Amino acid sequence: MMQTTTSNYRGRGSQTNTIVPFHRFSYVNDYPGLIDEEMYQDVKTEVIYTVPKTVVNTVDSPDLGLEYSLNPYQGCEHGCVYCYARNTHEYWGFSAGMEFEQKIIVKQNVIEVLEKQLSSKKWQPKPILLSGNTDCYQPLERKFEITRKVLQTCLKFKHPVSIITKNALILRDLDLLKELASFNLVKVMISITGTDEIMRSKLEPRTSTYHNRFKVIKTLSESGIPCGVMLAPIIPGINNHEIPSVIDLAAKAGASCASYQIVRLNGSVGPIFKDWLSKTFPDRADKVWNQICDAHGGKVNDSRFGVRMRGEGKMAKSIKQLFDISVQRFIKKEDNFEYNLKDFNYKAANEQLSLF
Repeated sequence: MMQTTTSNYRGRGSQTNTIVPFHRFSYVNDYPGLIDEEMYQDVKTEVIYTVPKTVVNTVDSPDLGLEYSLNPYQGCEHGCVYCYARNTHEYWGFSAGMEFEQKIIVKQNVIEVLEKQLSSKKWQPKPILLSGNTDCYQPLERKFEITRKVLQTCLKFKHPVSIITKNALILRDLDLLKELASFNLVKVMISITGTDEIMRSKLEPRTSTYHNRFKVIKTLSESGIPCGVMLAPIIPGINNHEIPSVIDLAAKAGASCASYQIVRLNGSVGPIFKDWLSKTFPDRADKVWNQICDAHGGKVNDSRFGVRMRGEGKMAKSIKQLFDISVQRFIKKEDNFEYNLKDFNYKAANEQLSLF
């Protein structure tokens, strides 16, 4: 069930708020014609602070390999309408819809807790994935600089880190990324879902332009920082035809590898995306929806390990073939990067303190 609106809100991906399943009561507008004002006139961003006990989580998904994840923020201003992380906002008591983009939770004590975790003698160094849930370089990072401080901490401990982002703000931290790269401690994947800026503004409204993201790959590559392109998600009928163009341009910019995921609309993301689709592309909404279903065995949601990210069926097979052919054709570099796990120093925090 959703709180429905009749308007499109510029600068926001979701055009509605889903009902939070953990709330006893919900406010809905079942008869919009009977009231004078829309429910979401105020769509300004609100910052909510929290103090977590842990900030690094173990990723146990066989689809992602053995890594840790760290998310400085919950919720994301980028407003990507397809984002699977929207569902996690409901555990905080907020809607997966507009509130996911509007109410951003900022973790205040990230560095203090991170240093405590890394200083444990039992800590086993593996890459910490930044943006496993929400983008670590979303707009609020410009103000809070938590991600930059995380990179400084990783450099101090010589701890490996991987980054996925779709924001050119990452270039602010080029100095740290260069230092980390000199020790083989960092790899970056830039998420690019197409080349059509009109589509981008509708699909992921507050992200950096595609043009600037290709520039980020070029800058990182020229600076000796291992980087690749992540095509995620591929949405049948929306951007699957752009796979060759994205990989071509990314390769020319210096990407040494590429990966992709097919969209999956789990939980509340399904009705949010369907609402957006019907309002944004009413002429092809049914076709796109059916093609997404075709890529997931007749459903739009799939949580099964092994198939959830790549899909199944004819549509998924077609996307994989186009991706594989494009990678083989355009990416000439050999991606032989390996993280340096040998230089990790769990005593780094104490050694730093001993200087004073």
